[in-house]
Amino acid sequence: MRILLLAHAFNGLTQRLHAELRVAGHELSVEYDISDSVTEEAVALFRPHLIIAPYLRRAIPESVWRHHVCLVVHPGIVGDRGPSALDWAVQEGKADWGVTVLQAEAEMDGGPIWASESFTMRAGRKSSLYRNEVGTAAVRAVMTAISRFASGDFLPTPLSAAGGPGRQRPQMKQPDRAIDWQQDDAATVLRKLDAGDGFPGVVDNLFGEPCHLYDGWAETKLGGRTPGELVGRRETALLRATVDGAVWIGQVKRAASFKLPATLAFADRADALPEFPLGDWWQAAGTWQDISYRENEGIGYLGFEFYNGAMSTDQCHRLNAAVHWAAERPTRVLVLEGGADFWSNGIHLNVIEAAESPADESWRNIEAINDLAETLIRIDSKLTIAALGGNAGSGGVFLARAADLVWARHGVLLNPHYKNMGNLFGSEYWTYLLPPRVGIEGAAAIMKNRLPLSASAALECGLIDACLASDPAQFRGEVERHARRLGLAEDYAARLEAKRQRRSRDEAFKPLAQYRAEELAQMKRNFYGFDPSYHVARYHFVNKSPQSWTPRHLARHRDLGWKVPV
Repeated sequence: MRILLLAHAFNGLTQRLHAELRVAGHELSVEYDISDSVTEEAVALFRPHLIIAPYLRRAIPESVWRHHVCLVVHPGIVGDRGPSALDWAVQEGKADWGVTVLQAEAEMDGGPIWASESFTMRAGRKSSLYRNEVGTAAVRAVMTAISRFASGDFLPTPLSAAGGPGRQRPQMKQPDRAIDWQQDDAATVLRKLDAGDGFPGVVDNLFGEPCHLYDGWAETKLGGRTPGELVGRRETALLRATVDGAVWIGQVKRAASFKLPATLAFADRADALPEFPLGDWWQAAGTWQDISYRENEGIGYLGFEFYNGAMSTDQCHRLNAAVHWAAERPTRVLVLEGGADFWSNGIHLNVIEAAESPADESWRNIEAINDLAETLIRIDSKLTIAALGGNAGSGGVFLARAADLVWARHGVLLNPHYKNMGNLFGSEYWTYLLPPRVGIEGAAAIMKNRLPLSASAALECGLIDACLASDPAQFRGEVERHARRLGLAEDYAARLEAKRQRRSRDEAFKPLAQYRAEELAQMKRNFYGFDPSYHVARYHFVNKSPQSWTPRHLARHRDLGWKVPV
């Protein structure tokens, strides 16, 4: 059926539903909920059978919900109402939570219920829960609601008769999130940071200056300091004492600025704090570590937990050093695990925006991530696997493709294109890595379509090599089993030799340096040329500028040649 996705922005949940509904065969179009008149026009143009709203910040206009079935995806249990459902659940440490699909009516979150799903909560960030448990439950609930709508005879349950445990909740405001550094223990501080992660953060202060805090991590090895004291730093994070220990704060938004790594946001003052380096890449317990390594049964596992998957110049350099080191370990397989929620999203646009010369920093960043990709491509002492337990986008997809094999968790999203960021051409050796996987026409389609791919769709088109379990723990278990089997296989030596010969043939036919030079010639135009599209797009992305129109690759109903099928 024709389904219009009405959303405040094309966020992770909207992207996931878009990808899953496309796989299910539905005809989709997207409209950003900018104003009543824009929404009304979208409905008139697309004439949808059904409207689904995965992410809204205001009510659907009555002129629409009166005449069309509009299903709102609410990240709360049955009966829960209010705009801060997940925030309250995280901050209060709820054991169970859910997603409810309800019909839009005059009263916000007060319409009849079409479907609901529940899940077990875990200690974690709101953004992570939203991306994983909420997303998975939302897909199931929406699919159920669509099936019930298609039947033509389903009657949704009025909220008053649903009997759910939820209740009306107010919007969570900053006083509700406030950290009392003289009273709150580390667990309480982390819950408050987790509940505000992504948006809106927690208003606090560092170095006597008001700011928003994000990205909290537990620290159990250091304590005995004055509560609230800034104790030290490590890489991008600052360590702050609590009444019973300390927490690492990874991201900060200063007034009239945007989110940055904490040590960069306060670079002039953070350098004066003591540094607490780890000293090596081996995985340490009870502390924050953005790059970590472990071994198990002859397999090496390299994790890199970079906030939102963004990789700055310095992070690329450090990860490159870690990959070089891991490649020399006496293992047969190297698994690149990335982070829990993101494998990689390519260059770090926020750090670039904050630079004295964003063009120069863009160039340094793309060179650094290219160095990393080349290191992966040239590893010939072992087989390499990119295990995508989290999403990947832009250059991060092709950084993963630089490994011999790419395995993704079911439910992961891939955005293997660059043009959404001001028509960037892209690098990371994608012109070398992509066409052999999907063909010349397939590569052109991926880059042109600019739409997210589900893991199953990526497998079907040949972009990745396997789509494994959706549950993160099960996914990690499957990765370990398959990697161990690969390392012990009778044909291991033959596969390794075939890999070396293939790389040698490829280099003889066209050197990697030539692919890189050709890609960077295009990127130089993006960074330094007369067309400012990349710089404009980056500015709006980093500063979260309000959407003024829906991109045409999403709003298919606004294509000049599009017509409603008869």
